[in-house]
Amino acid sequence: MNIDITFWQWAIVIGSSILMFLISPFAKTNETFFKANSDKNQAPGVFLLTSSMVISWIFAKSITNAANLGSAYGFVGGLAYATYYLSFLVAGLVIYQMRTKGGYNSIHHFISSKYGQKAIVIFSLLIGFRLFNEVWSNTMVIGSYFGDQGSSSYYAAILVFTSLTLAYTLKGGMRSALMTDLVQMGLFSLLLIIILGILLPREQGDIGKFVASGEWKLSQGLNLLFVALIQIFSYPFHDPVLTDRGFISTPKTTLKSYFLATFFGFTCILLFSFVGIYARFNHLEGEVPVAVSRSLGAGMMLLMNFIMVTSASSCIDSAFASFSKLAVVDLGSPEKASVFRGRIAMIIVAAAGTLPVFFNPEILSATTISGTMVIGFAPIFLFWNLKVPPVAFYLSVGAGVFIGLLFTLGWFPASMVFFPGKYGDLFSVNLIGTLLCFTLFFLTKYIKT
Repeated sequence: MNIDITFWQWAIVIGSSILMFLISPFAKTNETFFKANSDKNQAPGVFLLTSSMVISWIFAKSITNAANLGSAYGFVGGLAYATYYLSFLVAGLVIYQMRTKGGYNSIHHFISSKYGQKAIVIFSLLIGFRLFNEVWSNTMVIGSYFGDQGSSSYYAAILVFTSLTLAYTLKGGMRSALMTDLVQMGLFSLLLIIILGILLPREQGDIGKFVASGEWKLSQGLNLLFVALIQIFSYPFHDPVLTDRGFISTPKTTLKSYFLATFFGFTCILLFSFVGIYARFNHLEGEVPVAVSRSLGAGMMLLMNFIMVTSASSCIDSAFASFSKLAVVDLGSPEKASVFRGRIAMIIVAAAGTLPVFFNPEILSATTISGTMVIGFAPIFLFWNLKVPPVAFYLSVGAGVFIGLLFTLGWFPASMVFFPGKYGDLFSVNLIGTLLCFTLFFLTKYIKT
């Protein structure tokens, strides 16, 4: 990589962060910092909420995974990953019912009211783990554009990028996250159109060729597609970035935003997998977005760098804002909540979330492992209005965490893996684990309290 490209890469990181800092409002009240209200105390509208939800989930880690899966399995791989974005639809419908019929004003309100304070602690640890993962898994992607993993330039890019993103999020909290997400969504859409406009003509503009790529076999991506179809009923509820946005505007506005986010999120991630399919056609190896951009020269390298910076910063600023709300409002005392405490919480998660990059973890594991460990959330939220004793939460969630740990540690019995090929074990674990969680949840109906 020559010095000119390096210069422009740094210019993109620093310049975009300065722009986001200028756009971010300075939050003076809890309503602005934690609830994203405007200076006039108005809640976010449909357009702002939709763009924030979509771009917060189209993060650097996700589009890298989508491209890698497109390369490995063709259209089937991209579709498998895009299926996770049906989580918007599930979360939107459940949260709307919880608000309009249950009268709950947050996920934590629901958990504490129905299952008690101990359940809140367990739930918060699980979603806190998710937010922690979001920091390192996205900054690692940014670092890969500046140097090989473990190099000084790789670490420098991560530290600078994280610090700059933290700076503008400290300024406005949740309001900063939403306002900058709007700009970042616009930039992402424009850059995606440009990138596809460069790649598609190289394959004679034959979209049908991209759609027909891959094989509809379990071992060729369908395993992961089925995993996604299982996890969409639990996965969204362990992501406060997604669920926090379900309670900051009116129920109808929020529901419309979730519906729109489902369409745009699914479409964007599926289209980005075409980058991976292009790599498949041209036998490019390595981290796919990096390999594709390098094969097409400096201009594409900078475009890809720009789209990664845009998507990563949108995810990380939302993770900072959600962790701040979790630590100060959801787990703290509402009377003691303050913007100052919120900013301290952001600094803590930024520092802690950066540490794993020095141990070279796998970015896909941030999605698949955490998603498996929370499969026990499915019955808790899908049947939120069903009368069950508090033990239902502990049995269902505990079973999911147990199954997830067995899989993570490599202790899941090979005799219980029923499906062949890559992700066959993940599919088996999620299917068995989900059935176990639902069974335990409904059995508690027969427990006398």
